[in-house]
Amino acid sequence: MAGPTTARRGEKKSPSGPPSAPEERGRRFRWVRTPLRAPGRRGLIIITVCAVLLGAFGAWAFYASDWLRLERVRATGTSVLTPREVVAAADAPLNAPLISVDTDALAHRLRARLPRIKSVDVERSWPHTIGLKVTERTPELVMRASGKFVEVDAEGVRFATVTAAPKGVPLLEMAVSHAPSPDRFGADRLRRAAVEVAQDLPPAVRKDVRKVRVRSYDSVTLELAGGRTIAWGSSEQGAEKAKVLTALLKAARDARHFDISVPSAPAVSGS
Repeated sequence: MAGPTTARRGEKKSPSGPPSAPEERGRRFRWVRTPLRAPGRRGLIIITVCAVLLGAFGAWAFYASDWLRLERVRATGTSVLTPREVVAAADAPLNAPLISVDTDALAHRLRARLPRIKSVDVERSWPHTIGLKVTERTPELVMRASGKFVEVDAEGVRFATVTAAPKGVPLLEMAVSHAPSPDRFGADRLRRAAVEVAQDLPPAVRKDVRKVRVRSYDSVTLELAGGRTIAWGSSEQGAEKAKVLTALLKAARDARHFDISVPSAPAVSGS
């Protein structure tokens, strides 16, 4: 029987197995780290020249070229006004560089020339357009003035004069000349109080209101279709007064006069 194999003298003992994959890769590849070097003087000059040329090209494209100039103005969101009216009032500088158009000045000019405009968003739409997104004021009440009607919005602002009253908008009558202290509340504050009352009315009542008469801050009266009247008092506690009025109209259908100036102690008459 043959004995164990022995290595001959002078021979190196071979490894027990083939080298592993990581060891083999390590023998074939060696990572060499190359230190980063700052660009030299010549490289800095090239980078600087490129930056200057790029900036000059950008300035030329925005301000001097025909690529990015204002060619169109578009208006949206109009109801009573027309887009053409809005564009004309804006008076945007056509053919000017789009980037140079003062959008704040456009918005200010529109609100000054067209008081019906409550707000307007002015946006650049590259490459050639300005967009005007308009929000118009809507009338809550109207006032008579020299045979015409002045519309009053939700903020008590008088914003437009029209020849015919808008349908379904109550007439506001200011009768404060004989009020005990007419200087306590100015006309603007009294108009806002009247608007607040109109906005607090229940929808079913609002459609029947024909007139809102203001004698003082604490004396606002509503005249409804059919000759019915509502003594509302001041504009305070509007939500509570609206609930009380709704209940009274259901409970006293034949009543002609309703007093809810003190909502905790309402009164009806003329039934």
